[in-house]
Amino acid sequence: MADFFDILIVGGGPAGSTAGTLLAKRGWNVAIFEKEHFPRFKIGESLLPGSLGTFERMGVKEKIDKADVIVKYGGKIISACGTRNNRFLFSDVFRCKFPTAYQVERSMFDKLLLDHAAESGCHVFQGAHVTDLAFDVDGVTIHTSDKRFRGRYLVDCSGRNSLIGSRFKLRQNYPHLRKFSLFAHFEGVEREAGIDGTLTQMIRGKDQWIWIIPITAKKTSIGVVLDAQTFKKMKLEPAEAFDQILQENPEVTKQLLHAHRVTEVHATGDFSFRNKRFTGARWVLAGDAAGFIDPVWSSGVFIAILSGENVADMLDRVLRQPERRAAEFTRYERRLGRVMDLYLKFVTAWYTQEFAEVFFHPQKFFQLVPAVNSVLAGTEERLPEVRWRLWIFDLLVFLQKRFAMIAPRMSLLPK
Repeated sequence: MADFFDILIVGGGPAGSTAGTLLAKRGWNVAIFEKEHFPRFKIGESLLPGSLGTFERMGVKEKIDKADVIVKYGGKIISACGTRNNRFLFSDVFRCKFPTAYQVERSMFDKLLLDHAAESGCHVFQGAHVTDLAFDVDGVTIHTSDKRFRGRYLVDCSGRNSLIGSRFKLRQNYPHLRKFSLFAHFEGVEREAGIDGTLTQMIRGKDQWIWIIPITAKKTSIGVVLDAQTFKKMKLEPAEAFDQILQENPEVTKQLLHAHRVTEVHATGDFSFRNKRFTGARWVLAGDAAGFIDPVWSSGVFIAILSGENVADMLDRVLRQPERRAAEFTRYERRLGRVMDLYLKFVTAWYTQEFAEVFFHPQKFFQLVPAVNSVLAGTEERLPEVRWRLWIFDLLVFLQKRFAMIAPRMSLLPK
């Protein structure tokens, strides 16, 4: 006999833990299946203010506040040539509700969220690899290595190698975003005092960018994103390529004088994609299982938590009123699609020379950063109020690309 649950969630990362916690708090019988044992290494450590309201709903914010995290006040984008920088704070966000976010070590953070889901009533199975699944008109049956489980709906939060996406061949890569990333954790990285020491640093080069993120009192995450073809042409092992790129950037090396690496260098590529559909008759995709665009703008965990919350609210309504399923699933597809479209637009622009030139313009056209962060902070109802600023900035980037009439040309090359 199969164990029965209302909701089966595959994947215990932020999307799965968020959806599971909120559904369990509504009284539903939820099971979460995570193939690994937490804690485990994971990248994507910079959060956005829009997630804090969800943490409050989950009842987990107080636990995060007590953990070894960095309270994040904003970000700083620096040109690799060292001539320009643009510092922005979340307190500048249009109609700011949460002026801070968090920088977190994901191994700790993900375990905290999953443990909280269990404390909230979810049945959590770690080391449980889902080997097969089957759908019928009444629900879904999944198999692990030793048991069978039955549920009314399945929420796929299994990450970029999405269980449902692979089964139904839904994955569509973004051909213009074939990027490769190298990253590791360090200790002893120099930090500025006060608020500036909490900021995400993004060092913008001509054909690459580097992140520097303080994630605990001692640890700092450093990563590089570059074109996949550029990495291949280097003909170096990941650790060698990573060290070479860091050493070529004075904006980085001056912060690494007394630092040492405390993890291996990790590498990942071909990570920008989106699945064709986010819902089926008895399944829903959330988090990276729905799609992942790029590390820039801290989109990964934000979309995971946003989609996990939306899935929980949607399925709660569907379970109570099954006749609403088609309309609710359509609404979820549309809302998540809008958020991803917005990220894709600005990620695509980010990788152009002209974006950097307009972005670093001393006049900070039309308060770009507050507008962008209002959207990225995740309150969809505000989008109409800030969207016109984003349209204008997009026009400025186009004019800069076509006529170079907005800002002086920049080299963006390290000196």
